[in-house]
Amino acid sequence: MSAAMATAAVSVVLVHGAFVDGSGWKDVHERLTKDGYEVTVVQNPTTSLADDVAATKRAISKASGPVILVGHSYGGVIISEAGNDPKVTGLVYVAAFVPDKGESVDSLGKAPPPPGTVPPPFLPPLDGFVYLDKAKFHEAFCADVDPKTAKFMNDGQSGFGLAAITGAVTEPAWKKKPSWYVLASQDHMIPAAAQGGMAKRANAQITEVKASHAVMVSQPAAVVEVIEKAAKGAVK
Repeated sequence: MSAAMATAAVSVVLVHGAFVDGSGWKDVHERLTKDGYEVTVVQNPTTSLADDVAATKRAISKASGPVILVGHSYGGVIISEAGNDPKVTGLVYVAAFVPDKGESVDSLGKAPPPPGTVPPPFLPPLDGFVYLDKAKFHEAFCADVDPKTAKFMNDGQSGFGLAAITGAVTEPAWKKKPSWYVLASQDHMIPAAAQGGMAKRANAQITEVKASHAVMVSQPAAVVEVIEKAAKGAVK
């Protein structure tokens, strides 16, 4: 099979995390489609894990080829559950949670932050949803993103549903399928040490990038390189 045919045979499904939407994948999407991949960007409601998994499974069902499932942040929880779909051949975690059976964002996030670090600026729940303090969003979520882009992301914040935060994975797909991990070493949302621990537990191939939590926005080329590595491994 030629390289072009192999690329065309693989579908990539991009799953965003909490507080943002699918627009954060814009540059990643452009690079992947330019390279010939079929790409779907999921728009998760982030209301509950069940709802978000359902949205992702709909995207998987529409894919024409074997799927590389990519999740950022909370999206890692989603792909760990939705990745059990037989069409999914590989998982790519991008500065993401990698839960084991019975784990959730809530349980994984209870570990104390490393000494000298500032915890994420969560506000008290409002009508069942959690938001980030707008005054601290740029520094916490995307410190290496230009102010204009950061303002757009901040102004478009979506609520993170309590049912999504506490939603637990039943059978983690990474136990049966190969996985890759983009570790953001300058992340102020999920500490780099925590990312590394989860990635190693999943036996993921780790690529460390000096970037904020929004690594797919600030360094899309690095993220695409890992996704394409995973995609090439999916075509036999």
